[in-house]
Amino acid sequence: QVQLVESGGGLVQTGGSLRLSCAASGRTFSSFAMGWFRQAPGKEREFVAANTWSGGYTYYAGSVKGRFTISRDNAKNTVYLQMSSLKPEDTAVYYCAAIRSGYSGSYRVPAVYDYWGQGTQVTVSS
Repeated sequence: QVQLVESGGGLVQTGGSLRLSCAASGRTFSSFAMGWFRQAPGKEREFVAANTWSGGYTYYAGSVKGRFTISRDNAKNTVYLQMSSLKPEDTAVYYCAAIRSGYSGSYRVPAVYDYWGQGTQVTVSS
């Protein structure tokens, strides 16, 4: 069992930056692939970024590529999402999620993730 707790959300102006953190419990964090998703009011949950257990492979949604960076510190059982050049359309609840080791399909589909955090609100004002 893995528990995920996000933090770091808040209110920021257009063009600003935020860093989200997702702390994971459990001793097998390093074997999990991790992802970030977001969900705006009235919209479906959408993929933002993901990286593999070693951090060697990373994936981004086209809408955030070049502005967001996913990273992880396995020693701290934490995955991060550094967000820069934020836009009002980035406003959403952001969730981190984990996939157990052995998965080899697409990381962009919410249904493939085994564990989810409770989410943290990010609001970008214009």
